[in-house]
Amino acid sequence: MPKHAVSGFSRLKRTHKLSVVGIAAAGAAALAFSVVPGADAEQGEPKAATQNVKPVAFSAVDTAAKTQQDTITKQADDSAAQGKAEAAAKKKAEAEAKAKAAAKAKADAKAKAEKERKEQQAASRSAERAAPAPKPAPKTYADNLDGWIRESLDIMAKKGIPGTYEGIHRNIIRESGGDPKAINNWDINAQNGVPSKGLLQVIQPTFEAYHVDGTSWDLYDPVANITAACNYAADMYGSMDNVNSAY
Repeated sequence: MPKHAVSGFSRLKRTHKLSVVGIAAAGAAALAFSVVPGADAEQGEPKAATQNVKPVAFSAVDTAAKTQQDTITKQADDSAAQGKAEAAAKKKAEAEAKAKAAAKAKADAKAKAEKERKEQQAASRSAERAAPAPKPAPKTYADNLDGWIRESLDIMAKKGIPGTYEGIHRNIIRESGGDPKAINNWDINAQNGVPSKGLLQVIQPTFEAYHVDGTSWDLYDPVANITAACNYAADMYGSMDNVNSAY
């Protein structure tokens, strides 16, 4: 054995050449060393025999590759899960928004219907107030004997004084001939200073005693004269219909 060889390996010197080749692929690594000694020009030593080292697999590289793959897989799973969660959240938000919009639309429709109902009621009440039931037009009477008798009969009916058109008309024709300004200046009443006047020839004291509310206090007023005379006749004879002569 050469004196520079140690345990089967040639002792390396400055003139030796060292070749290192590293091999790594997909989770495996191999390292091979080739020692190629050169000739020692000074010593003239012979070339040492080439020593080869078999490739050695590093389990740490496999572990790192697997960890990296697991990380990528986990990130992909997390991303998919996040996407599903976001999609579900979006769908839920859309459903809630849709339900909220439907509830608001329903509430708005109800409020609108209630507002329209109140407006209709207000309009109806306003129309009722604005257009009250028309009052019946006042009854009119002709300004003649027929009209005076008919107006007197309506007043008498309200006051409960009996009498008919025929009975009143008959006595008026006999007493005054239908002249509302007629006056008797020759009978006993005239002699006593209280002459009979008007359609039914009533004296002033009798007219005042039997005057009917709602009529004139003028003894010559046709309606006032008739109603007062009929009121007196009802008290004295039961009705003007029962009078057939001076009364």
